[in-house]
Amino acid sequence: MARKRRIEFEGALFHVITRGNQRQNIFRDDNDRRKYLEVLSGYKKQYHYRLYSYVLMNNHVHLLLEMQDVPLSRIQQGINQRYTIYFNKKYKTVGHLFQGRYKAILCDSETYLLSLVKYIHLNPVRARVVKLPEEYRWSSHRNYNEASKDDTADVDQVLRMFSEDKAQARLLYKKFMGNGIEVKGEDVYRTVDQRILGDEKFVEQIMQITEERIEGKKKKREYALEEIAQGIEDAFGITIRQLREKSKDRQKMMCRKLMSLIANEYGYKGCEVADYLRKDPAVVTRYLKAKKLLTREGEKVLQLLKGKCQ
Repeated sequence: MARKRRIEFEGALFHVITRGNQRQNIFRDDNDRRKYLEVLSGYKKQYHYRLYSYVLMNNHVHLLLEMQDVPLSRIQQGINQRYTIYFNKKYKTVGHLFQGRYKAILCDSETYLLSLVKYIHLNPVRARVVKLPEEYRWSSHRNYNEASKDDTADVDQVLRMFSEDKAQARLLYKKFMGNGIEVKGEDVYRTVDQRILGDEKFVEQIMQITEERIEGKKKKREYALEEIAQGIEDAFGITIRQLREKSKDRQKMMCRKLMSLIANEYGYKGCEVADYLRKDPAVVTRYLKAKKLLTREGEKVLQLLKGKCQ
C-alpha cells in the first residue's frame, strides 16, 4: 500500500515522533542531548518554524512544531541528517540512526495545543523516569516554569492562553500540569486518515486549504445516542438497560461494543459513550478495537437507523 503524502501548509501544527532505528538509543549521554537541541535550535533559526514543546527520551523524540514557509519534510530531513552525521562520527558507526519515516500528525491547534503540550511534557513521568515533569532536564517544560535565556521552545503563545501577565501565566500553567487530569494516548493518536487529529470541521478546513482527499472522515452526529441504542434494540433485542448492566453475557457484550463503534463512527468521543453506557472509559476504549463488528452486525443497525429517517 502506497504511503500517503504529507499534508503541509503554512501555519500547520504537527506532533512529530522520531524513533531510533530498531528502537536503538539515539542519545547515549547528555552531550548527545545538548547536540540535538543545538541542531534543533539552529534549524529553527534557519527555517523559522515555531517549536511549542519537545521532549528527548533515550530512543525517541517528541516535537510539537508549527511550520511556516519551509515544509516539515525539509525541516525533519535536515535535523535528522545533521544529528546522524554527528552521532556516526562520534561513535564510529554507519547507516541509519532513525527509524524509517518519522510520524507526523497534523493537529487542530485550537482544540489540542494545550493537551499536546501537557502530553509531551509528561512523557518522562509516564515512562517512570521521573515522578514529576520538572525533575526531567530534557524537555521544554522547564521553559514554561521559569524565565530562561534558552529560546529553543516558543512558550509565549501557549502561556498567553493562560494569562497576558507572564508571571500569572506560569502559575496557571503549573496548576494545569498538576491538576491530575491525564491526557491519554488514545486522545492524541486517534487520527482521521492516519494523518489528522481534529474534528469533522477541522478536516473540512484542511480539505479546502489543500484540496487533499481525506478518507475516513467522521460522520456528523446524524443520530443521537438514544437513537443508536434503539437501533441496537430493534436489531438484537438488547435494551439500553441491559447494555448498562454488569452482565458478561456474550450478546450484551457484543451490543455494547457495537454501540461504542457506531457512536464513534458518528463523531461521539469515547468518554461520551462511556458516560451514556455508564461504563469505565477504558472499557469503551477496548470496545473500539473490535472494528470487524462494524462490517457485520453493525450493518443491520445502520440499515434500521437509515430506514427510520427516510
